Amino acid sequence: MLLENKVVVVTGGSRGIGRAIALASAREGADVAINYWGDNDESYGKASAVESIVGEIEALGRRAIAVEGNVAERDTGIELIRRTVDAFGHVDVLSSNAGICPFHAFLDMPASVYESTVAVNLNGAFYVTQAAATQMKTQGTGGAIVATSSISALVGGGMQTHYTPTKAGVHSLMQSCAIALGPYGIRCNSVMPGTIATDLNAEDLSDTDKRAYMTKRIPLGRLGEPDDVAQCVVFLASDRARYVTGASLLVDGGLFVNLQ
Repeated sequence: MLLENKVVVVTGGSRGIGRAIALASAREGADVAINYWGDNDESYGKASAVESIVGEIEALGRRAIAVEGNVAERDTGIELIRRTVDAFGHVDVLSSNAGICPFHAFLDMPASVYESTVAVNLNGAFYVTQAAATQMKTQGTGGAIVATSSISALVGGGMQTHYTPTKAGVHSLMQSCAIALGPYGIRCNSVMPGTIATDLNAEDLSDTDKRAYMTKRIPLGRLGEPDDVAQCVVFLASDRARYVTGASLLVDGGLFVNLQ
């Protein structure tokens, strides 16, 4: 039980990698606060995605709350942390995971696409990290912040010129926060997923030729699953990583190092 009796906050927690992080945290003994935005996905049966994940966490014997809000707005992070403290009394871990990736060519990219991507992915990570760290400092017991960056922080993508800078920014944010927050016992790290099959890239990977090409490039021979990332987040959030801060962990099946 790596997170026994801890309180974990997950942004973008109703689907994909965030959903897996929330479930993995609960399985390891944590109570979980989930942030979501505009959830109307009924692919989990009659219940919406957020109702489903709350139910699954409670079925594991842990407590869960869901707080709706757009992380691009500063007040969302503040309200999320306030509601978490009201429900559970404290915050031990933040998984800053919310993100969007609307694929688009560079030369004709509308300003609105660029600006919304930066607002959610980078500004959102900054605001919620600031809110969580402020609470952790007040508690005086330290904490752990794990941000979901991406392999895209390290490599380029012709249809991701708006996205890759935000993920590089998230990685850099965690490095600087590790320095700024270390004196308060708050550790800050990032995970860098490779090609993980989620709602975010489902349309892109629906191209069977591209899916086969991406799979062939991965030395482990398969696309990643959300839980592959979640298990690494749990480790970095746990006391087993107590001397790890300012680090990034590639979770990509070897994709980054495969130059052939």
